[in-house]
Amino acid sequence: MSDSALLPHRIAGLHDLATDLWWVWHREAREVFRQLDYKVWRLTAHNPVRMLRLVSPERLAEAAADPGFLALYDEALRQLEAARSGDQTWWRQRTTIGRKRPIAYFSAEFAIHQSLPIYAGGLGVLAGDHCKEASDLGLPFVGVGFMYPQGYFHQSVTADGWQEENYERIDWEDAATQRARAADGSELVIAVPLGNRTVLVSVWLVKLGGISLYLMDTNLPENAPWDRELSARLYGGDRETRVQQEIILGIGGVRVLRALGYDPAVWHLNEGHAAFVVLQRIRELLELGYSFADAHAEVRRSTVFTTHTPVPAGHDAFPFHMVETHLAGCWGGLGDHREDFLALGRYDNGSGTLFNMTALAMRSAAGVNAVSQLHGEVTREMWAPLIHELPPQDEPVKAVTNGVHLTNWLSLELNRTLDKYLPADWRARHDDPSVWDAVLDIPDEVLWETREKMRGYMYHFVRERIRERWVHENVPPARVLAGGTLLGQQALTIGFARRMTAYKRPDLIFHDPDRLARLLNDPKRPVQVVFAGKAHPADEGGKHALQGIYRRALDPRFGGRIAFVEDYDLHVAHYLVQGCDVWLNNPRKPLEASGTSGMKAAANGVLNMSIGDGWWPEGFVGGNGWLIDPAVEHADNAAQDAADADALYRLLENEVVPAFYERDAREVPLRWVQMVKQSIRTVAPRFCTRRMLKEYVERMYLPAFEASLTNK
Repeated sequence: MSDSALLPHRIAGLHDLATDLWWVWHREAREVFRQLDYKVWRLTAHNPVRMLRLVSPERLAEAAADPGFLALYDEALRQLEAARSGDQTWWRQRTTIGRKRPIAYFSAEFAIHQSLPIYAGGLGVLAGDHCKEASDLGLPFVGVGFMYPQGYFHQSVTADGWQEENYERIDWEDAATQRARAADGSELVIAVPLGNRTVLVSVWLVKLGGISLYLMDTNLPENAPWDRELSARLYGGDRETRVQQEIILGIGGVRVLRALGYDPAVWHLNEGHAAFVVLQRIRELLELGYSFADAHAEVRRSTVFTTHTPVPAGHDAFPFHMVETHLAGCWGGLGDHREDFLALGRYDNGSGTLFNMTALAMRSAAGVNAVSQLHGEVTREMWAPLIHELPPQDEPVKAVTNGVHLTNWLSLELNRTLDKYLPADWRARHDDPSVWDAVLDIPDEVLWETREKMRGYMYHFVRERIRERWVHENVPPARVLAGGTLLGQQALTIGFARRMTAYKRPDLIFHDPDRLARLLNDPKRPVQVVFAGKAHPADEGGKHALQGIYRRALDPRFGGRIAFVEDYDLHVAHYLVQGCDVWLNNPRKPLEASGTSGMKAAANGVLNMSIGDGWWPEGFVGGNGWLIDPAVEHADNAAQDAADADALYRLLENEVVPAFYERDAREVPLRWVQMVKQSIRTVAPRFCTRRMLKEYVERMYLPAFEASLTNK
């Protein structure tokens, strides 16, 4: 971006505010940029770094002399400095542990903002929300991941509905990133042994208020062309590429932190991708004279591991020869311990004995957790043979149910309404259930008007998005139609937005197309369904499911009431989880570990209609959404699909549609609004990252801190 010296002196802090992504989840900071130049704010898709390069000098001069703007600007900078200091935070109140030895959080992806596209889906969104809440609570915390110069792909759909993946290099001038610096001020570059060679890794810093995120990048001219591509794309390449990426994430990530002077007290591995952290840390201790057993025990005491995957095939596992080949450079003079280390990952998940990254992490972590209560049960059953090997403890696999960062996901419109009726300090205490009882006192007509505005914003966003593609990309008429041009602003709107893959059954609602068509085309009570989501580039089944939805959107018998919104990202997600009326989730049980999109929707008053999988068995209390319950479980998938689809249709016909369209004299659906109130009241405090992260602190981090600091 342009140098801060080009900004008027009085508002030179805009550079600092724009390059710290703390602004993403703070209204006052976002409002600074909205008021600076709203047209440019929208033009840049809410990217203040790019925005400051485009705002005219005249407008900057006006802002620097505007008392109202300056008051907003000064307050945003004051809050940013308070976040960075961490002085008045929950962590300082909860513990006397200082900030010198932080929690190091490793993840393959982080979703902070759409201007930094280094995320693919739920894992990255959860990691991003985890980081935001860590900053808010004042935790000593540092994140480690990959930069991915080409990010995750942009999605476009052919005239026949087939997904195409387009990769674009991140424009560093437009990104809120900076080069990480070594102690001498030089740009930090570390070396990672990989096979019979060394790969150089540069490091980027992303500031997030009170915490830092360090992202690794192998795209350096000193590296061979194939090594420069290792960090190019998120989840790109074959198995061979994947194991090399994970070595760089784990071993390289530890080396990055050491080079920056960090000595973490707690090491949190978010999914098995980061498990090679264990190898590097064991190696460090072996070089200090520890035995392998003692080194492993020491590492284990300070390691926390979160697993997100309820399917054995979803856990990364590699042939031993592949792991050994690429780790050869890491053994150094420690070859005698080769068998000891390989044994940590040895596991047979039903397809032969392989080096399993989850097995490595579970054997090397004192605290292991799943991400919902049901997922905890599935995980304990799935990994029972390995769990029996571990040292005995009360909870070999805990369940810490995921949450969502409310400050980031609640709509601006709903925020305004809550400010009028909730206690003045509701944001500071939003994990306290008693705070949310006041939702019941919001007048029905006020909450309904709020929800109608939120649906209206989504409606206009979807139509404007496809209009812009028609104008600027010359997309064919079929894509314009499929993109939602015939949607109605007042119709009951069902949203289905998530990764397109077979187990999520995105096409279940089309099981009986004639029955669905009758529902959608009722002239007095119309229903429409908005889909969004990307299939993994290698997931042919997911791509075919997406293609089927696209073709349904063009089918005249559905009357234009099916839409597919292309290129699902954080920006699109905000509109959908805030603006739909119903959030549909119908995975094949029990394959949904958590499902945080439903939490975001429910906190915004979007009623969940879901299979009893993931978080919903904990969230559904009756009267705050609907449980898709076929009553009978079938061993045969086709029979189960038919039963689930029938249960879904019956809910729509008998409960959902009537509740939405039964109105009083003021045109307010009283029964619906009561459910909206219960959805917000019951979900917001229980399924927020504030509750989640406090639970991590109490159950996972503090025991690891105690063990680490005691043995230091």
